[in-house]
Order: sequence, then C-alpha cells, then structure tokens
Amino acid sequence: MSTEKTEWPLWEVFIRSKNGLSHKHVGSIHAADAEMAIENARDVYTRRMEGISIWVVESNNIHASNPQDKEAFFDPANDKIYRHPTFYDIPDEVGHM
Repeated sequence: MSTEKTEWPLWEVFIRSKNGLSHKHVGSIHAADAEMAIENARDVYTRRMEGISIWVVESNNIHASNPQDKEAFFDPANDKIYRHPTFYDIPDEVGHM
C-alpha cells in the first residue's frame, strides 16, 4: 500500500457579479478537474447568489510578467499618449466602455 498523497491541482476562480461587466478574481480552490472546480467555486464563492458566471483556470496555466521588470516592461506605453483613455472624448450614448 502506497503512502504517497497526491494533491488535486489548484484552480483560480473568477466570478462575474450581477451588476458587473467583467469577471473578478475571488480566490483559489483545489479540484480534480474543471467541472469539479466550477461546482466547488459555485459552492464556496457564490453562496449569496451574487454571481452570474464563473471562470476557473488551472493555476499552472497562468503566466505573468515579473514585477521587478515593470519599468522596462511598461516604459514603451509612456510615450504613446493616444493609448491613454483620457485622450479621447467618449459620447454619453456609448455607455459602458
């Protein structure tokens, strides 16, 4: 009999609220597969009926920039003012943007 204990993969959970337009990271859970991760996320993070959509992503599939490289990594955006949303006037009838 093996005493080796295997741990389920870690999943990151994102919930879209009833009043929201985007999914927000709410936490992490362990689950054997995506279906179980969604069900566990529903049970843990939407107990008060606040969500309308759930995304789960296995944590090992997430890649991020290095915070120590932020100056060099984001520097090219500073000299392109047209990339800043404050540069444009958005008409009121456009709505959520």
